[in-house]
Amino acid sequence: MRRTILRLLALLLIALVLCLVLLRLFAAQRESQDQSAAPLQGLMVPTASLSFYVQSSGPADAQPVLLAHGTAAWSGFWDKETKLLGDAGYRAIAFDMPPFGYSDRAPDGDYSRLTQARRILDLVSTLEAPPIMVAHSFGAAAATEAVLKDPNAFAGLIIVDGALSMDASAVQAALPLPLRPRVLRETAIAATATNPLATKFLLRGLLYNKDAATDGYVKTLQQPQKRRGTTPAYADWLPALLAPSPDALSRDPAAYANLPIPVRIIWGDKDTVTPPDQAEALATALGQGGVSYLRDVGHIPHIEAPDAFAQLLLRLLDEIVQTR
Repeated sequence: MRRTILRLLALLLIALVLCLVLLRLFAAQRESQDQSAAPLQGLMVPTASLSFYVQSSGPADAQPVLLAHGTAAWSGFWDKETKLLGDAGYRAIAFDMPPFGYSDRAPDGDYSRLTQARRILDLVSTLEAPPIMVAHSFGAAAATEAVLKDPNAFAGLIIVDGALSMDASAVQAALPLPLRPRVLRETAIAATATNPLATKFLLRGLLYNKDAATDGYVKTLQQPQKRRGTTPAYADWLPALLAPSPDALSRDPAAYANLPIPVRIIWGDKDTVTPPDQAEALATALGQGGVSYLRDVGHIPHIEAPDAFAQLLLRLLDEIVQTR
């Protein structure tokens, strides 16, 4: 009996390994497009560090608003908001945060928060005026880091369900042992983040309003994942998510005090990814007012409650402009 059980376990393990290998092979076959497959309505903006793919809307001489997306998203995930802000008279600029989307990827594979912040500042330096940064989820980590490093480069900051991992006593976390070998990280990414069969499931996991995970948004998320080398690039990025540097200013609550620019906070009150207590801790650290909550909304307000989010975003942007 024991021998039979061991054989079954061995067969299951072999089947699992074969399944993961096949998923990795399918990812390599699926990722066949090059950077030129980026939508034609956007453009590449060269900077001192790398070239960013951006999509923009609105008058060229208007107040710029930079839109930073979250994990595994890209500028196309802000499409409605980019058009909304452009129509409202802002210069809306949504950019792809490497390694996601169509921006250049880091030759050295460095996607740490500190390095990403420097890249954002390089992008900001190409603009005619200091932008207001609107940053969502994990994208808010690098964006907020950039603001803290050089607040005078920005006109304001709006953090949307930011994944900041604030911790005054943070130490360097270790990457989980199974993910330390690069080949295993790539296999894990191929089975999850770049697996088209998993996109909708993963998206729904971030939402309180599950119906917001429409086929249209799923298709949008998957579009740049056909780019060649997506799975290896995500594997390079994964340590930045799972083992963030403790040296980042944005992880230290004390660094937020006395910022010389206005900061506003938007949060879903049903967010389970970055729960509301994180929003309250952020508001306390900033000392600039409370949190603007969207009711019955999870981690991605702009797709879960698009109308309410749009109205709130415009109101907060107008507040920031009026305070300057």
